[in-house]
Amino acid sequence: MSLKAGIVGLPNVGKSTLFNAITKKNILAANYPFATIEPNVGMVTVPDERLTYLENLYLPKNTVPTAFEFTDIAGLVKGASKGEGLGNKFLSHIRETDAIVEVVRCFDDANITHVEGKTDPIRDIEIINIELILADLEIVENRLGKIIKKAETTKDKESILEVSTLTKAKTNLESNIPLRRVSFTEEELLVLRSFNFITLKPLIYCANVLEDDIVIGDNEYTKLVKEYAAKENSGVIVMCAKMESELAELSDEDKKIFLTELGISSSGLDKLIFATYNLLGLETFFTSGPDECRAWTFKKGMTAKSCAGLIHSDIERGFIKAEVTSFNDLKEYGSELKVKEAGKLRLEGKDYLMQDGDIVYFRFNV
Repeated sequence: MSLKAGIVGLPNVGKSTLFNAITKKNILAANYPFATIEPNVGMVTVPDERLTYLENLYLPKNTVPTAFEFTDIAGLVKGASKGEGLGNKFLSHIRETDAIVEVVRCFDDANITHVEGKTDPIRDIEIINIELILADLEIVENRLGKIIKKAETTKDKESILEVSTLTKAKTNLESNIPLRRVSFTEEELLVLRSFNFITLKPLIYCANVLEDDIVIGDNEYTKLVKEYAAKENSGVIVMCAKMESELAELSDEDKKIFLTELGISSSGLDKLIFATYNLLGLETFFTSGPDECRAWTFKKGMTAKSCAGLIHSDIERGFIKAEVTSFNDLKEYGSELKVKEAGKLRLEGKDYLMQDGDIVYFRFNV
């Protein structure tokens, strides 16, 4: 299942430094606007101790973690929706993502230029949000100009629904309200989905701070970001992008030692990955054995048959049953045989709703 998260923000807020940490790629992170022109794309694995347990249990030839794509998009500025700073090009890249990570500068540093002159996270958030709103509004207005006359003339139900839905979207966007904060019916969401609106995508704020603030806790800027995010039910992850980039160079063992010395249970990067994963309503099931242990990403609410299709369309087409063991049961009993003896191995049908942590063997016939 292909999943994408786009990293956005003003220039020089730490986006590319964060991206360095995410992908361990050494991309350009320069101290001037528009250092990033083309979007940098990298795959990031979702840390999962359950997969490590399965790997140690089965000693497979191959282990495949679940992963999704992070895209670092160049810094947006005022007027981006009108093309300022190559804004139109950058905004088109955001439309291709499933979720948005908005990096917000929450630190003072005279050596790093702020495109707006001084640190003000709420101002920065609103600059980005307005540009994204204006970009969506332009699409709404263009489409309404083409569809209104058709709806009035033909009285076609689909056209009428599209006009009413887009008019509702237009009213909210003109009031500077992102579409993700608007209540839409299932029918209306189906209409909106084809337009790939940026402000309809789920969003999480990444508050970028100095290293000292990670240990001390919230500073005056992160408190403001959390208050702002709470009003729109968005999440906030506080991290130091510079420190995360340095941590990415360490081995897993050294990384654990470093975090323990700081009194931190997990890195900001791991928290961001989990938060983005959860933001998209994603969970994980596993297939395991001596040949391969693999984590598979699925959306909450997917059936066993639909999840079988994530592996191969033939498995979905010829689905018979799913042999399901929960990870917790396997860990408790220690082996597949003992799980079976305890009566914990289940046979589930095509309509079974997959659960996070299910270990599955699909029976099928084509």
